[in-house]
Amino acid sequence: MSYSTDQIRNVALAGHAGAGKTTLFEALLHAGGAIPAAGSLERGTTVSDFDPMEKARGHSLNTAIASTDHAGVHINLIDTPGYNDFRGPTLSAFSAVETVAVVVNAANGVEYGTRRIMDYAKSRNLCRMLVVNRMDIDPGRLPELLEELREAFGPECLPVNLPAGKGMRVVDCFFNPSGDSDLGPVADAHQRIVDQVVEINEQVMERYLEDGEEGLSGQALHDAFEQCLREGHLVPVCFVSARNGVGVKELLELAERLLPSPLEGNLPPFEKNGQPFAATPDPDAHVVADVFKIVNDPFVGKLSVFRVFQGTVRRDSQLFVDDGRKPFKVGHLFRLKGKEHIETEQAVPGDIAAVAKVDEIHFDAVLHDSHDEDDIRLKPLEFPKPMFGLAIEAATRGQEQKLATALHKLAEEDPGFHVEHNHELNETVIRGLGELHLRVMLERIRERYGVDVVTRPPRIAYRETIGAPAEGHHRHKKQTGGAGQFGEVFLRIEPLERGKGFEFVDAIKGGTIPGQFIPAVEKGVRQVLDGGAIAGYQLQDVRVTVYDGKYHSVDSKEVAFVAAGKKAFLDAVLKARPQVLEPIVDLTVAVPEQHMGDITGQLAGKRARIHGTDAGRGGEIVVKAQVPLSELGDYAAELKGATAGRGRYELEFSHYEPVPPQVQKQLVESFRPRHDDD
Repeated sequence: MSYSTDQIRNVALAGHAGAGKTTLFEALLHAGGAIPAAGSLERGTTVSDFDPMEKARGHSLNTAIASTDHAGVHINLIDTPGYNDFRGPTLSAFSAVETVAVVVNAANGVEYGTRRIMDYAKSRNLCRMLVVNRMDIDPGRLPELLEELREAFGPECLPVNLPAGKGMRVVDCFFNPSGDSDLGPVADAHQRIVDQVVEINEQVMERYLEDGEEGLSGQALHDAFEQCLREGHLVPVCFVSARNGVGVKELLELAERLLPSPLEGNLPPFEKNGQPFAATPDPDAHVVADVFKIVNDPFVGKLSVFRVFQGTVRRDSQLFVDDGRKPFKVGHLFRLKGKEHIETEQAVPGDIAAVAKVDEIHFDAVLHDSHDEDDIRLKPLEFPKPMFGLAIEAATRGQEQKLATALHKLAEEDPGFHVEHNHELNETVIRGLGELHLRVMLERIRERYGVDVVTRPPRIAYRETIGAPAEGHHRHKKQTGGAGQFGEVFLRIEPLERGKGFEFVDAIKGGTIPGQFIPAVEKGVRQVLDGGAIAGYQLQDVRVTVYDGKYHSVDSKEVAFVAAGKKAFLDAVLKARPQVLEPIVDLTVAVPEQHMGDITGQLAGKRARIHGTDAGRGGEIVVKAQVPLSELGDYAAELKGATAGRGRYELEFSHYEPVPPQVQKQLVESFRPRHDDD
């Protein structure tokens, strides 16, 4: 099919684990004729869950992309993982679509992941819709579920179709003003959604008040509907049973008739030289495309998947990566259909395509064909901070480089997976969004890259800071027979607001320290920032002002001022009430009600601050607390034991705060032997 930008729809299927996103993905592809039959999770035959690990586990671990055509419209679908551990690939997909379809399991209602995805999509200014799946399981509960959705996400959540025949079919209630449904008269639902749509536009509202619905053209109603979507004034709700195919064709029709094309969605938040940049979906303009997915395929090599926002990418196009000076040639251009790579001639604005074997491309790179588009960036997505960590090393000597390559490739693919190296301890630490996330990564290292590893708990990522202003001074003087070393530095330090990092101020007057030596002073200061002053952890949230010093016309050298800057800074820190900070995380624990007392008792012993409890579904209680990360090393096992495996929890980094005095004393004392040996 040949199509233009106005005929494209880009939709990400997202939601809580178990909502049925992959089943719906398969059903949509089948209904649109892209595949002869919908695949099965149980048999491991789905288009999206093609990875052997996904087949074995029965759920998605990464995003999958495929497209289907319906009534002259080309619909790009992205199936995303539901587990919070794999939120990195899910959020990455949001930069490639206009619409996020949040799938809700009718049997479970609004779950934690449902709320998070709705919040993420809203913060990214994307159009949102709710797709209630498994509507046929308990049709009698659907009215209650609709009210639950409206209570959770606002009165703007209104159905555009309704279940009928006890969940065996759906009836349209936007274009259709009559009939009956399992949720009451269609006319009532029709009136509510039309009233919501017309009030967004004054001209449409005036015509509606004067002439009623008959006075509105189909185009006027369509345009008002899309304006509501763009402005968050409407979150359409539709009903499906993906497994039985009920409502699936109607969902395709909804995408064709009402969801925004790339010409109609909200503009992506690009910046150029720090200022907003409007990428126009003009096929004849210079190319601007954003890379939202990297796959290291063992057969194809590195595959870079991108969304075209401006211009047309063709086979043989010459493209630059970010601000690179040398372009690469697009030898092969692919569309994706799960694991299949289908060659294509071109990708127009709105298209999703891929190129292979271009090593310099990275996640979130901007591809363009003219230096006029240098310095363009898409506003970064806000990914959850990976807090679960494991120190890792190769089990066999000689495989260190192979392990490093594997870790680099895995980090390229998943923005929620980080690799850190602690030079002081010579310790490599992998960090992810949960225990399951790291378990999957370790399995990939072994299965995909053939490296056996050993792991152990890492050191907690403590930080150091200061609690008061202070001054420091050091004179570095060394005579070795020939030319000596001399440098003297006076500086003052003061604490910054938490999270502000580091500021270095040059307040030297009269040339008491020549300008060429100021960077050396800063270098010495940064050595302390990196290595810590009292307990060996990075020092942060401090302003350092160098205000005086002395130099010698012969003996002063860079190395002397590095040493003087370092020692003067240490001198000041030790006078400034130095503190060790620990990471505090937001902890959300969901447990059966009967285990509530056990869980709150556990948390009380972990220095937790419990902020509240909410009643969940099915007698479940959700506890929200803030806890030091150092207290949660064995929490997964503890929670499993206390709840017989029925509890679950999620962590997200919140902030740093000072450790208790006794903890700081232990950390400082354990550091002293290594510090004294320096």
